[in-house]
Amino acid sequence: MTELNKIGSYRWTVCALIFFATTVNYLDRQVIGILKPLLESELGIGEKAYAQIIMAFQLSYAFGMVVAGRLIDKFGTKLGYGVSVILWSIAAMGHALAKGTLSFGFWRGFLGVSEAGNFPAAIKTVAEWFPKKERALATGIFNSGTNVGAIVAPLAVPAMVASWGWQTAFIVTGAIGFLWIIFWFILYEVPEKHKRLSKAELAYINSDSGEREEPQEPVKWSKLLKYRQTWLFFIGKGLTDPIWWFYLFWIPGWLAQVRGTGLDVKSFGLPLAFIYTATTVGSIGGGWLSSFLIKKGMSPFKARKITMLIFAILVVPIAFASSPSISTWGAVLLIALAASSHQAWSANIYTTVSDAFPKRAVSSVTGIGGMAGALGGAFISYLAGAILQYYKNQGHIETGYVVMFTIAASMYLIAWTIMAVFAPKNKIVELKD
Repeated sequence: MTELNKIGSYRWTVCALIFFATTVNYLDRQVIGILKPLLESELGIGEKAYAQIIMAFQLSYAFGMVVAGRLIDKFGTKLGYGVSVILWSIAAMGHALAKGTLSFGFWRGFLGVSEAGNFPAAIKTVAEWFPKKERALATGIFNSGTNVGAIVAPLAVPAMVASWGWQTAFIVTGAIGFLWIIFWFILYEVPEKHKRLSKAELAYINSDSGEREEPQEPVKWSKLLKYRQTWLFFIGKGLTDPIWWFYLFWIPGWLAQVRGTGLDVKSFGLPLAFIYTATTVGSIGGGWLSSFLIKKGMSPFKARKITMLIFAILVVPIAFASSPSISTWGAVLLIALAASSHQAWSANIYTTVSDAFPKRAVSSVTGIGGMAGALGGAFISYLAGAILQYYKNQGHIETGYVVMFTIAASMYLIAWTIMAVFAPKNKIVELKD
């Protein structure tokens, strides 16, 4: 028991490492959303130009997801994660050199392709260090780093902008990644190579892997695409990830343009911090709920299914967020509920990959689904840019947000229905070499 407690302590240290990496990941990508009103006033970057910059990130992110997932399965989490963080930190700092739409698009594209390594590496790390009954909780904890990064950005970025200019915000946030790299290479190793890991501890981590030792060779994409589980994850991410992208990049604009906070970036820091604080609760709570149901005897598949349905329903009220009868803080509450429900959903849909596939395929499948989410994000950016610019020209931009919030309200139930109806009877994939 003492041995298991020791590995339990280190297991959560690993979780803390990927939590902080994910925090830095989202801190770097969130800066441009905070600066959206300022970029429009100072550089003339309107709705369509802003959408094009965001699309450059998302399309590059989609490409990077597939490549990163494959490379991480091939070279391992330690090297793959480390290189990814180094590259995205350089890209984040490079934004300070941007002068307009084209240069912002270049650095945003570089950031997208490099940041794509985070989730394939993080999900694979969880699969390496945690048995299935703990993976959703671990995923929920590290995934809450997305929220912490989004909380820190609206609180820290305005102060940096006011004191030193908007370029400093990109330089400072980008530099943080290099600090993380030091701890990663010193502290991390896979369990099989961990010098202090006993056989009993390793057996606990692999307690639901069976007696047979898994092959370590990565699996070809062509083989993974033959399985329905891959396509259901692809569809689920493709329909719901775009909604999170919309929250991340357009909620600051909604606060400024519809709820009257104006172009001063300092004025909407508190509402944004509140929204993303709530999402931290959703991320960890969603992971805890399905893990709790599994511990009560429910199968992992059924536990994820029930948990995801609950949070899909809780997203629906966001359709009323732009109602003029609701106060600004009432609308913020509805957005916070929807965003936190997304994170609870996300903690569970990610875990379905490690539930269904052996560890050597987890990063590749995660990358395939991440690509779908990013492509969907590029589409939602194009759609949001076109819709909001149209209604802005008509003098009714609030109507554009009504349309976008209605789309957000429906996507999770649609995705859940598809995944539930078409789920295969044999939930666990047995890869044959």
